[in-house]
Amino acid sequence: MATTTPTGRGREVWRRRVARSARSLPPVETTVAIIAGLVLWVIIAAGTPDYILPQLNDVVMRIIELFVDSSQRWDWLATVFRILLGLITAFFVGTIAGLAMGKSQRLANVLMPYMQVIQGIPSLAWVMIAIIWFQSVEVRIWFLLLMVTLTGFAFQANDSYRAVPNELRDMAKSLRPRRGRLDMFRTVTLPAIVPDLLTAWKVNLGLGTRVVLIAEFAGATIGVGYQLRMEQQFFRMDGVLAWTASLVIFVLIIQKIIELLERRLLRYRPSGAAPQVSEAAEQQQPARADQAESEVAPVGSGRNG
Repeated sequence: MATTTPTGRGREVWRRRVARSARSLPPVETTVAIIAGLVLWVIIAAGTPDYILPQLNDVVMRIIELFVDSSQRWDWLATVFRILLGLITAFFVGTIAGLAMGKSQRLANVLMPYMQVIQGIPSLAWVMIAIIWFQSVEVRIWFLLLMVTLTGFAFQANDSYRAVPNELRDMAKSLRPRRGRLDMFRTVTLPAIVPDLLTAWKVNLGLGTRVVLIAEFAGATIGVGYQLRMEQQFFRMDGVLAWTASLVIFVLIIQKIIELLERRLLRYRPSGAAPQVSEAAEQQQPARADQAESEVAPVGSGRNG
């Protein structure tokens, strides 16, 4: 009869932990594609002027410089603050408006035409409107970002609220007849609208970043957009790529935070991946295998006899 030693059990648990950690790494194809792109960059940059495509190491050093230097880091932080302030404002205003339209058809008939008009106005037109209406650069950028991303949150909240079946609401009320409105919102409405609102955050994050860059490029005296304008005037492509990469880093960080929130808030939903085995179950599996072998062994020996 085969036995599993404690050392063998530890190796098995360790092997499964390593396999579980490996699943969080990027796929092999993604890693190969990134490496191939970087190699191609180095090859092309070797035969082109710096104002067209600088060397990769120059861009990397420029990225490090803008995060190390306090004055340049402040430009990056100013842009990040503007993006987050506008998105948070649009999130609250749009979500409240969307839920109100979903709850009241009359209110939807009043607000929906305005939402559709706001969504149909191009971003560049909003830039011109903000420049004419407001004198403060900060107010211009905040208003521009609010108008561009407001409808995304409002439409997602409205659609997700209307998608909740009335039978589900009636069942929740019948189970707890004294359930208040706040309790109904927490247990029925909020789980229904969270997935769509997180999707709206992912979409509006990239849209808001591009809009803020346009606004800063047009008239700001501080921020990533302003620095891009300065780098463009002196044909410093390494600076353009470095400042662009700094915003890409910001977007990736916020997207990762949204993904973590999505896993936390939507952990009740089934995933397409294989079910995860807890560490306690992993440790019990070798013991159960030993027990099964000990139970089967006498039966086999009896048959042989």
